[in-house]
Amino acid sequence: MPDLPTPKDAAEAALFSECWDAVLSYADLCTAGSIAATQLATEAFALGIREARAADSGHARSTGRRAPKLPVIPLLLTAVRTTAAAWEAGGQGHDLDSDLRLWLNSDKAARYTGPPLRRPIALRGLRDLQEADAALLWLAEVEALPLPVVARRLGLDSALVADELAQVRGLFRDRCHRNHLDTPMDAQCRSYVRLLDAVTRSPTADIPEDLSHHLARCVSCAEAAACLRPNSGGLPVALAGGVIGWGGLAYLERRRRAAEVRLGAGRLQLTAGEGGEPQDGAKRAKALRNGLLVAAVLVSLLALAVSMMPMGGGMDDDASASGNPSNDSSPVAAPQPSLPVLDPSPKSASPLPSATTTAKPTGQDEKADPDPEPQGTSSSTADGKPSPSKSAPAACAFEFDLVNQWPDGFQATISVTTEKAIGDWRVAWSFKDGQRVGQMWDANFAQNGSRVTATAADYNKSVPANGSLSFGFIASWSGRNSPPYDVTLNGQTCAKS
Repeated sequence: MPDLPTPKDAAEAALFSECWDAVLSYADLCTAGSIAATQLATEAFALGIREARAADSGHARSTGRRAPKLPVIPLLLTAVRTTAAAWEAGGQGHDLDSDLRLWLNSDKAARYTGPPLRRPIALRGLRDLQEADAALLWLAEVEALPLPVVARRLGLDSALVADELAQVRGLFRDRCHRNHLDTPMDAQCRSYVRLLDAVTRSPTADIPEDLSHHLARCVSCAEAAACLRPNSGGLPVALAGGVIGWGGLAYLERRRRAAEVRLGAGRLQLTAGEGGEPQDGAKRAKALRNGLLVAAVLVSLLALAVSMMPMGGGMDDDASASGNPSNDSSPVAAPQPSLPVLDPSPKSASPLPSATTTAKPTGQDEKADPDPEPQGTSSSTADGKPSPSKSAPAACAFEFDLVNQWPDGFQATISVTTEKAIGDWRVAWSFKDGQRVGQMWDANFAQNGSRVTATAADYNKSVPANGSLSFGFIASWSGRNSPPYDVTLNGQTCAKS
């Protein structure tokens, strides 16, 4: 008679089903192909599980209680970064994203493994929280899960979870303020510590001009400002960048998009349950479910394999080195086991990155047009100003979303819906106020004066008929920050949706 799975096996299988899409999403950003992404995510997940077990059992033997550590998802994402660094050091760096390789060999990467007091404020602040409180903050702010879903996953009262989240934000601010005071800094940074604390205590307070200029030049103080003002909208960016490091903003945007897909799938199921026919996107949702079924099989097999792996150390823990204050109070959220228990209620799964970006139409009569723009045309004139499109009515529509804005910079996404299926895309637009794009994800970009052109990445070139594409970016601004205008898709003018 075969052995039945132990409770640990069941708990880790549930953990895998809840966290695999997040781990694979970040691994996909870190690698140059889907096969390498799956391999990186698999190795990182096994490493994260071993580290979680070792931390729990080792600290429990010495103190009789479990050690505070990062919540499970950021712990696993950190394992992805650690595994990628091991690939680079071991001669497997050719499978990694080229920008990540540059980052891994820079001083920026060293911040995450160097002296604890030099590490990002957000990472130290999250680690200093009780694990249940840190999990609540991460799931709500970074994973963008609706609060009822967060409450169900953590075993909290859905009627009280919003108040608990507000308290946890306050605790996180206090931990970050304490860590900021402990950070070694030069005299100029030290002179702004009290002013920064006073200004960030009020969500509506204006930042003095001299402090604003300092924050634009000092990375560590700018990170501290985002953490000390948790209700300003910059907390998700601070958490993702401070904990994950490279690719944090791109990961954040992917999780936002995954949350939107989950909500859309829920609405679609409600519509079908009421007797209506599934509308736009139903075929893609069905294909996505089929793909996730295959992934679920992999999840179950790998979870059982992980449970039999030997324990070992690898990722360092700076809890003791940073003077972890996590034992000085009880968590706001009810304490939870380090590994989640099985949830009898069905959960909607978020899509794998490749499913959301490379979906192709299944019908044989629907052929992709690689580039509908007529040969010899251009979206701008000789003087650099955009020329009007010759097509009417518009066969595409765009939506500009200003995600976050701070002095001298902002984060935004652009989504474009196309009536025709396309096999490659190029989105261009103009800025009115001299904004300059500095970073972009899910697309490549070039800027000539006020005109910005974004081209498809290798993994998201194909867009089905009535489908959409989207990408995010960070840009600088001064004075005014007007939204983009004259948006085109492959040379054709798009209407504002």
